Amino acid sequence: MSDSWDDLASWWADEVSDDPAYEHDVHPVLRELMAPTSGRTIDLGCGEGQGMRVVGGDIVGTDLSHALLRRAGSPFHVVQARLPDLSWLRSGTFDRAFSVYLVDLIQDHRAFFRESARVVAVGGHLIVVINHPVYTAPGSAPLMDPDGEVLWRWGTYFLPGSMPEPAGDRTIEFFHRPMADLLSAAAAEGWALEALIERGLSPRTIARFPEYMGQEHFPRIAGFRWEKMPTDVS
Repeated sequence: MSDSWDDLASWWADEVSDDPAYEHDVHPVLRELMAPTSGRTIDLGCGEGQGMRVVGGDIVGTDLSHALLRRAGSPFHVVQARLPDLSWLRSGTFDRAFSVYLVDLIQDHRAFFRESARVVAVGGHLIVVINHPVYTAPGSAPLMDPDGEVLWRWGTYFLPGSMPEPAGDRTIEFFHRPMADLLSAAAAEGWALEALIERGLSPRTIARFPEYMGQEHFPRIAGFRWEKMPTDVS
């Protein structure tokens, strides 16, 4: 298991630049969820800056990897930090926060929702795009029945867990939570769900990766938009 994303920076940048899923699957979901929102923005887990370039505007990016932050570069301001810790920010600093494929990599998702709720002002938004929980469950995988139809094995979907995934010559640990755990954790920190998007892979992505043939209708991407509710002081 890699302890440093700097060790993975070159692999990640190459992987993202060569993967049509970002252009044809991930970014459309991000744009759709961000469209009704505006204001000062923080990209949580900005990596090499791809999400910031998609969203545009007044954005601060933060990531663990110094090497990836160097790639993000101008015109954005970037800060190196280990998420979900946002203690270096004042409360209510931003109008919106977003993250793409970050929550899957964070062991403490409750802290992610708690800290993002603290730094986003009341009435602001949190947008999250992740691998769909159906896809991340340990033991989940496609199966082919005798008639040639591709089915999905759910694995241990209802149990939180993690599993290693190859990343070049290293591995990354992905954390799984069922949808109910994610939505309940967000609600507990004052996030009110406004929109939920579930998507499979696009024809362009499947054409690039033929091993996904027959999986067009499997949930692969989940996107959420929450609004920050005022704290009940009564």
